[in-house]
Amino acid sequence: MNTLVGWHVEMEFKEEGDRTRAAAMVRLSDGTEMRGHGNANRHPSDPEQLRVGEEIAGARALMDIASQMLQKAHLEIDEVSGRTSHPISR
Repeated sequence: MNTLVGWHVEMEFKEEGDRTRAAAMVRLSDGTEMRGHGNANRHPSDPEQLRVGEEIAGARALMDIASQMLQKAHLEIDEVSGRTSHPISR
């Protein structure tokens, strides 16, 4: 299988007490850069598990980017087709 295109993804995390913040960036093959953010908060009764906070905050940042990518794709569909497309809701 040949790879036709690739995307570059960067993810950074910041831990502050019980809060984890994630910032994600994806660079698409057309040069477009999209950025997303996500947060996670540890409940005071939960044990400290930094990895879990990173996974939750990171997933939320990627979901932010996924939403932006769907909007971009549907705008491109609309431009070519001349009609309004509708993303599938979850």
